[in-house]
Amino acid sequence: MLATAHAACLIGIEACPIEVEVRLGDGLPGFDIVGLPERGVRESRIRVRSALSSIGFVFPPRHLVLNLAPGDVRKHGSGLDLAIASAILAACGRVPTTALDDVLFVGELSLSGELKPVRGVLALLRSAERSGLRHAVVPSENEQEGALVSGISVYKASHVAEVVEWISGGAGLEACGASELSRKEPVEEFRDHPDLGEVRGQQVAKRALEIAAAGGHHALFVGSPGAGKTMLARCMPSILPRPSSDEALEIATIASSAGLRAPSVLAGHSRPFRAPHHTASATAIVGGGEPIRAGEITLAHRGVLFLDELPEFRRDAIETLRTTMEEGEVVIARARQRVRLPAEPLVIAAMNPCPCGHHGDSKRHCACGPAQIARYRARVSGPLLDRFDLQVIVPRVSARTMRQGKRGEGSVDVRLRVEKARRRLSQDGARNSLESLTGDVVPEALALLEVGVERLRMSARAYLKALKVAHTIAALEGTDRVLPSHAAEALQYRALDRAPT
Repeated sequence: MLATAHAACLIGIEACPIEVEVRLGDGLPGFDIVGLPERGVRESRIRVRSALSSIGFVFPPRHLVLNLAPGDVRKHGSGLDLAIASAILAACGRVPTTALDDVLFVGELSLSGELKPVRGVLALLRSAERSGLRHAVVPSENEQEGALVSGISVYKASHVAEVVEWISGGAGLEACGASELSRKEPVEEFRDHPDLGEVRGQQVAKRALEIAAAGGHHALFVGSPGAGKTMLARCMPSILPRPSSDEALEIATIASSAGLRAPSVLAGHSRPFRAPHHTASATAIVGGGEPIRAGEITLAHRGVLFLDELPEFRRDAIETLRTTMEEGEVVIARARQRVRLPAEPLVIAAMNPCPCGHHGDSKRHCACGPAQIARYRARVSGPLLDRFDLQVIVPRVSARTMRQGKRGEGSVDVRLRVEKARRRLSQDGARNSLESLTGDVVPEALALLEVGVERLRMSARAYLKALKVAHTIAALEGTDRVLPSHAAEALQYRALDRAPT
């Protein structure tokens, strides 16, 4: 007898539909799995046999052949256990085969038959919805992810016995409750990140942070240790606009594929903030491995990727960001497959001006020579530095300013300006060509930009970035025309293009 159950496995952050076919045939008793299963899938024989024995099912003394189609895709993970168990029960006549026709089964089985959570459930459910399946069964601990999909009926179960009873026509399973994305009060959102009002002083750096948030510009902060570079970066999510429903679902899908089941992440309440350690490998930053998994730059998609102590990162790890910061995606090519991963975060980096960190500090003496400073800065290549739209010097803040300085403008007010500027920029359309960037720039501002580009010896890319920053500054001020003041401020944020003093 032949029975088929529907499942799926994760490739990157996307799901590949899998058909689990079980045939009960003649021959010596055995249990064979074909269809390129990797070790975790092959070991499902032991888990499924033990789990089904816990509900009183006895394997018949016949030969079971299990095929995972398509046969040219390598199958990973333990999420196929429930589909394998359901197909075996149907092939042995324990449950009707027609009950498996339009149901996706997801879950890992314990030896006692309990359903354990798996990663990537949200991607699997969205794939099932596109495939036309009408129902899905997921572990109870994956309920929050199941609640985010509306085009398919998702049920939760905690034990294989509940699933068997449901597909046999007995007691029904409890459905995952509906959930709405991005429905959280702003006050609650700021509990996860510092408020910009807590930063004392640093008016230029806070202004640059606002411009970066409004225009989606990558920013690099350069300053002495303890100047506040890290705190400024951690304030960025609090001034970014809330993700839309589509963006929130995209963020939640990526988080689910990585096994991140935190409520605030999966519900799309705020944008992600990722801060990998400087010892991270290139694979950890960009993604890869076997099976291919998303890296930090994909986990920060639509959010913030913070690279603290930028020169301390491995050269091969950060140089991979050069094309990603421009293209907004990562393409991981292997001999057997090619996987595209979305990667469009706002990259914020921080670094010291020299090895001791006090070059240019008016209060501390720098003991580094010119050669040491040059070697230190050479750890970050010029092409990578050129990708940062804003290069900002962050000076030391005095103790008096920290103690007596007034609380600055809060994140709520800054976010409102950022949202207005983004709406204005979106109305103007994408500005990618030189003609679209220079169309609304007054002649005096263009002349100022050209003089600045020549004196700072900026590249063509840096010139276009300065134009984009000038348009963002104009949008923050509520105008469509780029004035000389906007151009001058944009040139001010190219600190590393100037000759070192």
